Amino acid sequence: MDFLYDDEQDALRDAVKGLVGKAYGDYENRRRTVAPAEGGSDPGFDEKLWVRMAEMGLLGLPFAEEDGGVGAGPVEIGIVCQELGRVLAPEPYLTSVVLAGGLISACGTAEQRQELLGALSAGESVPAFAHNEPGRGWTPTADQVEASQDGDSWTISGVKEPVAHGARADVLVVSAKLPASDSAERGTGLFVVDGSDADRTGYATYDGTRTARVSFDATAATPLGEPGADLTSSISTVQDITRVMAANQALGAMQFLLPTTCDYLRSRKQFGVPLSSFQTLTFRAADMYVSLQLAHSMVDWATLVVARAANDGGDPAAVADAARRVSLQVSRSGRHIGQEAIQLHGGIAMTMEYSVGMYTAHLTALDHLLGDGGHHLRELAGAVTTYGALDPLG
Repeated sequence: MDFLYDDEQDALRDAVKGLVGKAYGDYENRRRTVAPAEGGSDPGFDEKLWVRMAEMGLLGLPFAEEDGGVGAGPVEIGIVCQELGRVLAPEPYLTSVVLAGGLISACGTAEQRQELLGALSAGESVPAFAHNEPGRGWTPTADQVEASQDGDSWTISGVKEPVAHGARADVLVVSAKLPASDSAERGTGLFVVDGSDADRTGYATYDGTRTARVSFDATAATPLGEPGADLTSSISTVQDITRVMAANQALGAMQFLLPTTCDYLRSRKQFGVPLSSFQTLTFRAADMYVSLQLAHSMVDWATLVVARAANDGGDPAAVADAARRVSLQVSRSGRHIGQEAIQLHGGIAMTMEYSVGMYTAHLTALDHLLGDGGHHLRELAGAVTTYGALDPLG
């Protein structure tokens, strides 16, 4: 595998770094952007920057040209996610473009893709995937929200929470349990709902981003793709791709935390000497470096697995395996690097005015977005079927 970026990919990284770095290179700008407004109706991100991202082609990067996109691959999407993570940009690129947009691209009809992805690519719309349900784990199926059919009309009822940027979303892509059928078990379908038709309560999360509780009560909905089709496998695959891109975003955050911590150790003095002169602290910084390199290599590998699957027509099993492995490693590395960054900075890292604590909070949020390390470890362990049971007394 070639892990080096080509000239176009390097140019993309520089362009994204210039755009989001200007907006959030100063951490105070990020703090002001995510500060909750009176009444809680604010989007939690810079909508003008969202439009500028569209003008650069970033919002349409993953989608086919006939759908209004650019037709770029997973490597390019990963580059964008890394740069967003490096400055802690609150824009919903991961959840709106990669996750919700990915589902529309994978499951929608040609007309739906052109309409919904065209508006997203132009910066005119913010879609959100309403899938998580209270009390349920990270699965590709829906249970508490159910769909009903009356002729050609569909409605959905139930509650989704948390829905990332659900209060701001113009369009909701909602997963729902399909009606009972004599010929098949009840599967999970996807439906498009206008954001204003749902009852939404938005609130800020611990990393400053926004989420919402979204309720449906016989709300009119349009099936995404073929009406009544079970889309569980498509949901699972797009979730796996999003997990790999979330790992890219986490990598960007970790790549900020390590040099920031090392610079602090060199500049901060204790007993008249820099903290970097204490061998124990430098050993801890070295361990952070090892964790970062482990995460970096796994992220590059998983991204290339997704890219190869996209080029070869798709191998969901390989993508799922890569997503689990990279999510586990990034979960461990992110927790280690975040906690050590806070410890080595001391009390200042716990203040809202300093970035280190918020970066660690964001790494935790990414870890729980589509399954934490423990979840993926269980999934990997459950997939080990090539060995028989071992009798320790045999």
